[in-house]
Amino acid sequence: MKKIMYLFLVSIFGILISACSSQTTIEDEFAFKEFKTGEEITLQSVNGGEKTLIRTENGFAIKGEENKILMFDFFGTFCTPCQEEAPHLTSLWQKNKENFTIIGLSHFENVSDQAVKDFALNYGAYYFLSNSKENDRIVAQALKDINYQNMEQLPFKVVLKDGKYQDLTDFWNKNTKSYVKYYLGKVSSQTMQEDIDRILNESKK
Repeated sequence: MKKIMYLFLVSIFGILISACSSQTTIEDEFAFKEFKTGEEITLQSVNGGEKTLIRTENGFAIKGEENKILMFDFFGTFCTPCQEEAPHLTSLWQKNKENFTIIGLSHFENVSDQAVKDFALNYGAYYFLSNSKENDRIVAQALKDINYQNMEQLPFKVVLKDGKYQDLTDFWNKNTKSYVKYYLGKVSSQTMQEDIDRILNESKK
């Protein structure tokens, strides 16, 4: 029993030191205007280019890239775990970009586009980064979609395929071989790659 309690405490401590938390409550996030099915949201990347999101019945897809796996990465330029994993996310995207794309949504902060550009340059975040006013609304919608009930922490990710949220490895409880609808905190790129491969294989069946 003592061993189980010890492992539980170690797991919780690991999450806390691998993520940046906020006092924002889920109730605060849900005080927003929900997206309607078919609604389109055009986002500009601070690195150049734009993507248009389409609200599906229960999620999101990218217009013109509906068949790709879509990862939303909720991040903050101030967040050390976000900074540390940025180059790994770039590598993950480059390795899988034929079937996979990442949209980083700045969250928990009000910063200039230049600050997000500096984040990209300083930490090697060369995937799509949005600093849009719509980011918080998208984040709130995603959290409600997956019925996330806990404290928000960064980085936080959800993954969609064909407009539906996908099962992801519960990184902090890998021994249970269970799945959740999100990645919380800094998750290894190996775990994310394994999930991408599994999602692609399942979509071909």
